[in-house]
Order: sequence, then C-alpha cells, then structure tokens
Amino acid sequence: MRENAVTGERGSRAKNPRSLMFTLSPAPCSLNSWNVPDVSRRKTGETLLILNWMASTVSLGKDTLLEDGMPPAKKPRKLLPSLKTKKPRELVLVIGTGISAAVAPQVPALKSWKGLIQALLDAAIDFDLLEDEESKRFQKCLHEDKNLVHVAHDLIQKLSPRTSNVRSTFFKDCLYEVFDDLESKMEDSGKQLLQSVLHLMENGALVLTTNFDNLLELYAAHQGKHLESLDLTDEKKVLEWAQEKRKLSVLHIHGVYTNPSGIVLHPAGYQNVLRNTEVMREIQKLYENKSFLFLGCGWTVDDTTFQALFLEAVKHKSDLEHFMLVRRGDVDEFKKLRENMLDKGIKVISYGDEYTDLPEYFERLTSEIAMRGRTGVPKEGQQLNGSAAAAHAQIKGCST
Repeated sequence: MRENAVTGERGSRAKNPRSLMFTLSPAPCSLNSWNVPDVSRRKTGETLLILNWMASTVSLGKDTLLEDGMPPAKKPRKLLPSLKTKKPRELVLVIGTGISAAVAPQVPALKSWKGLIQALLDAAIDFDLLEDEESKRFQKCLHEDKNLVHVAHDLIQKLSPRTSNVRSTFFKDCLYEVFDDLESKMEDSGKQLLQSVLHLMENGALVLTTNFDNLLELYAAHQGKHLESLDLTDEKKVLEWAQEKRKLSVLHIHGVYTNPSGIVLHPAGYQNVLRNTEVMREIQKLYENKSFLFLGCGWTVDDTTFQALFLEAVKHKSDLEHFMLVRRGDVDEFKKLRENMLDKGIKVISYGDEYTDLPEYFERLTSEIAMRGRTGVPKEGQQLNGSAAAAHAQIKGCST
C-alpha cells in the first residue's frame, strides 16, 4: 500500500497511467526526499508543474502548508456583479451595530441594544441615580429580555427630570460616561472599515445609521475632514440630506449621544418628521430610486423607526435592488435570512465565514465602486485606458 502525498489517503497504485504516486520519506522534507518514479516519458510541462508544486508545499492530511510553515493565502471572495457595478452616488450606506462593535469591540454598549441599556444602567447606579429596588427591577427586565425599547424608554424617563432643558438631565451624564473616549478605543481593522465608508461618502454615497455613537465622525475628524451628525429633530436638515444637499452628513435615525434631546426610541419621538409630507416623500424616494447597502445590520429592516421612514409607504419592494453584507456563519440561518430579505428587495451577500473577513472584502468593494464613480461606464465603442479598461472587461465578462 502507498500513501497519496497530495490527499494523504492510502490505497493501491492508481491504474491510470497519467497518475503520479509519491511516497513520503521520513527524511526532512525536500524535493530529494520524495521517491519519484521514472517520468522521463511524461510530458515535460506537466511533470515540471507537479514537481514545482511538490517542492514548495507539504501535505499533511487536509492541511497544506508552505515551506515556511504558513498556510496558503485565503482565496478572496468574489464581488457580486450587480453590486460592484454601482456608482457611489447610487448608494445609501446603512451602518448598524455590527460596524461599531467591529471598530471598538472593547465597548459593550456598541454591541447591542441590551449592551447599551446595561451600560446606561451601570452608569446610573455608579452615580447613585437609582434606588436599590429600581435597579433590581431594571436588571430583572434585562435578564428576562423584556421589550428592550420599553426598558430603555423607562430608564431614560427615570434619568430625565420633567424639564425641556436637557442640560439638567442625568441622562446626558450617563450617555457621556458610556461613550467616553471612543476615539482611543478604535482598532485598526475597524478604522479600515470606517475609511472605506468615508471613501464612498466623498464620492457621493449617502450614509445613515441606527447607532447612537459618532465613531465615523470622530474618525473623519482625525483625517482632517468634517462630517455633520444629523438627527430627526431637524426637519430642514433631514430634507436637505434626502435631497443630497448634505452629502458629508451622517443621519442618525435614533439620534446621537452628543445631542441627547434628539434621541428617539419610539415613533412618537419623530412625529414631526412623519407628519412632514415633503420630508417623507424625499426619504422614501431614496429607497425606491437608490440601492441601500446594509453593513453590520442583521435585522435592521425590522426596526420600527427604519420601517416608518423607508418601508411602510413603499410599494413593490421585491422589485427593488438593495444589498446586505453578512457573515455566512450558520448555513441554515444564512439561507433563512436570504429568503426573507428577497421579499423586501434585499440581496443578502456573504463577505466570508469570519467577522474578520469584512474589512478586506469591503475595501475591495469600495475600491471597485469608487473607480467606477470616477471613470463612469464607457459607451459602446469608447476608448478605454489602463485599469479602467481591465475593470470594465472583467465586469462585462461577469454579467454575460
């Protein structure tokens, strides 16, 4: 019996005369340590190809290692043609908690609603703002996963005296405690994500987020660029954002912690926008005419605020073309999410099997989209130059 050095499987010598069988010697690995049968009558090119490969790799079961002991580089996941051929100004980026959690993973409040409420509760306890019984009641609600929006609303009400002056509320102090010094807590891989978002914004993409933090704005400021934070309390600015007159602005549909009075957790908090037919018409036109790209969002489309703003009045959603980047993870869950989102006109795309695959994937996607934004799509017969020509040829080949 001989061992197949490529697969690691054992078996009799292959009857196919084109098969090359090798026996791994116990001696240190090198080309000379392989017992190679006479190959003088084989095709020269075929033989050299196999020998060169065997000289540069060692197969141990299913794991292939290079000479330096490192595994081969992971093959980049292909970009979806219908997404990579978009131009930046055709996109609205929707930033969810998954992005903030990736940028500053050491901040629990950025990871989920539950994490945020727990952090606010901890801050309130530290500042002696709650009685013991109140603290236990809130902790019990969190532990039992009661309606988190209601829990957050009750906590905010408790921390906010009955006054219109937000400066006098303890809620603001708790928010600043929770989101203190975010800039120093950003990790390099997260900054890579923010750089890609900023790159698309500068080329014409709009950005909205369900997050309370201002990580994107902080990162941009560090790069010498100013991004304005908007919330739903300023109807005029929201309208201008929807009309693409404030492209370097980030719309926080739940508000941003630097303006506590603009934080809303329930549709009642933004009735002024819902009743403004001009603003709502412009906002909903975005969902009908542009492609939304959901990043780190998961089930954001089930968010009541997002639904009220973008989905409820939009008809024929399944005819639209939006995109959601997610980790593949559990195959059944991935398939379920993909099927559910198609009914809403959203294509679910896997960027990889690990969360760490997102920065590189999104950077490649951003570069492709930004390049098309600069060069445009050439007309039939128009001369192409350089990398633009190669990219156009590749895109054309993918779509045929």
